[in-house]
Amino acid sequence: MTYSHARGSYRHALRLLLAPARLRESLTPTRPPALRNSVVVGIQVAAATLLVTAILHFSPWQHVLGFASLGALAALFGRTLGVPQRRRVVLMAGTLLVAPVAVLSGLAWLGLPPWALLLALAAFSGVIASLAHRMQTGVPGAVIFIFAASAALQPVDSAALLLQRSAATALGVLAALLLCRLTDHLRTAPAAAPSPLQHLAHKVVGHVHPGYAPRQAVRVALCAALASGLAYAAGWSHPAWAAIGAVAVQQGAHLPGTAHRAWQRTLGTMVGAAMAWVLLSSSPSLWTLLLTVALLQICTEVCMGVNYALGQVFVTPMALLMTTLAAPGEANDMAVARIFDTALGAGVGIVLAWAFSSVDERIYLLRHDLQQRRNSPI
Repeated sequence: MTYSHARGSYRHALRLLLAPARLRESLTPTRPPALRNSVVVGIQVAAATLLVTAILHFSPWQHVLGFASLGALAALFGRTLGVPQRRRVVLMAGTLLVAPVAVLSGLAWLGLPPWALLLALAAFSGVIASLAHRMQTGVPGAVIFIFAASAALQPVDSAALLLQRSAATALGVLAALLLCRLTDHLRTAPAAAPSPLQHLAHKVVGHVHPGYAPRQAVRVALCAALASGLAYAAGWSHPAWAAIGAVAVQQGAHLPGTAHRAWQRTLGTMVGAAMAWVLLSSSPSLWTLLLTVALLQICTEVCMGVNYALGQVFVTPMALLMTTLAAPGEANDMAVARIFDTALGAGVGIVLAWAFSSVDERIYLLRHDLQQRRNSPI
């Protein structure tokens, strides 16, 4: 099929998105860009998590230690930047972690029904995606902030709990800043600029266009609302997770990347959820949970650069264990629920990415497919 036949063709784009080649591509390992930086960042986040949760465990605010561990995730950002620039990015990321926890906890305190909280989460997801793009927080993207926001949907029965959640998240951010300040010298020099081919790929899909952020914000909000709404209508226990899965897929840099993310997140989650089920079935102690989360964090950072699916194998149990810390007593069905919610979110994400795709994005998908066919040894 020529470019002229495929131009503007949703049908052909859908066929290419669902082709077995996208699955094969999604499972192909790559060379991690900076393994040393990934290891250092993983240790920074793990150390910050252990520090704040240990502090809160021996305080009257043990019940919010899960939110402190969410704040520690600020150390994930700016890993390839120089020390002053990274400090600024970690602080911005920390703000984007504390703000949704405070706002959505406040809405929960006001007594909004679950469906209204899910709509608020979807709207906030769009705003966060836009802000993360404008502020150039970089990898791992807005999905981390939305994960923190989803934890805040649990009921809040007092203004004191609202303040404690926000303060605990801010404490985690402060620990992340401290650990980064003390150990950033262990990272390698800032990464080189993107290659011309990478720059062209971003230009083709509009990532350098000034209207990208608001357009993507609308996509993310609609995607999160639809995914969480379907999960809620089905009576699933964690509909916010479907929103997270959908937003994660939307973070693909282009349509091939969206398809890859959908496969990688679904398959990786299935394996990771099985690991989480084994861990949670043994009713681990708090310290076992914390040490396991720390180890999984390091494994996630090391493996994510090799393949996103492999990273999901470790990030899924880590996320479920962190959810257990933030909302104790909900461990029984979480592993299975995570699989269904992620699969639903991935499906919604890829369908909406296809439905809202531009002509340039669909042509880029065609060119990508043709290039992969030329490079195939078969």
